[in-house]
Amino acid sequence: QVQLVESGGGSFQAGESLTLSCTASGDSVESACMGWFRQVPGKEREWVAGVFGKIHPGVTSYAESAKGRFIVTRDDAKRTVYLQMNSLKPEDTAMYYCVANEDGVCLMQSRRYKFWGQGTPVTVSS
Repeated sequence: QVQLVESGGGSFQAGESLTLSCTASGDSVESACMGWFRQVPGKEREWVAGVFGKIHPGVTSYAESAKGRFIVTRDDAKRTVYLQMNSLKPEDTAMYYCVANEDGVCLMQSRRYKFWGQGTPVTVSS
């Protein structure tokens, strides 16, 4: 089993930057895709970005909405995945969830992820 704990959310102004962190405990996550979804009330969870497991070193995946503004990285020594969010927009307002799966490939479907964090809220004001 893997437990995921996110941090770094809060309230921000449009144009600012922030970095979310997610630290894993329990079983090893080196082979797992680790990434992020977000969800706005009343809408489905949306894939944001992720880093593939060690079998695909350095490979990342981004949603179109994240490309060019967000950077996802991982530090396996710290069992942590990061999401750097730049040039924040009000539409980035959501609950951000850290995820991990067991097959190491980052896919955009939420059903492919077995492990989820509790979420950290991000609010962006204009």
